[in-house]
Amino acid sequence: MSFIEIQNVTKQYHKGEETITPLDDVSLDIVQGEFISLMGASGTGKSTLLNLIASIDKPDSGRIVIDGTEITRLSRTKLANWRAGNLGYIFQTHNLIPVLTAYENIELPLLLLPMSRTERRNRIEIALKAVDLLDRADHYPRQLSGGQEQRVGIARSIVAHPKVVVADEPTGDLDPKTSDQILDLLKRLNEQLNVTLLMVTHDREAAKIADKQFQLDHGKLVQTGGRGFQITEVQEAQTTA
Repeated sequence: MSFIEIQNVTKQYHKGEETITPLDDVSLDIVQGEFISLMGASGTGKSTLLNLIASIDKPDSGRIVIDGTEITRLSRTKLANWRAGNLGYIFQTHNLIPVLTAYENIELPLLLLPMSRTERRNRIEIALKAVDLLDRADHYPRQLSGGQEQRVGIARSIVAHPKVVVADEPTGDLDPKTSDQILDLLKRLNEQLNVTLLMVTHDREAAKIADKQFQLDHGKLVQTGGRGFQITEVQEAQTTA
């Protein structure tokens, strides 16, 4: 049974008299706990699709259902509440608040939820331990390396125990060694927490750690590798040409 159902989703933008269609009648079913990677050239709609799943934006047509909730029909207030309790977002540029410690940055999503200070502290410590940063809890972003900042961002994304985590180019600003460490961490958290993870990346090798790999091209979504992938005769001809 699908955990995330993306059904006939179209999204357009208008630039002057030009109409841009990054997503054109896109459909995708995702099972709970799957790790999905999305690739494609700049401007092909990868981040657009991620933002629709994260309920930051709405499609022009089609529907998105996550764990039985059709998020495309929720009001702005209900969407905000749904997002706080169900979704984690990992940004390329970390988006940490400079005047807050690692602990305080991770705490931010929990301030939107009804829970005691003790429960917040327990969850933050668990998240810090998961990303191996317990000894950096009182450090400010300026005192952390790029990889450590990204790990704080990952801890922040999982601290509320979300059902879905979306990651937009999570290794885009990191060196190769640190990128590998972050990818290993994402895979481990995906497997241990059974969280459904969707990652946008421009790195073909990074995309391969996902259970399934997809490519967006001219508004269409095509599976290019991973579980259940079968190469078509056309793709095989292109590969051998």
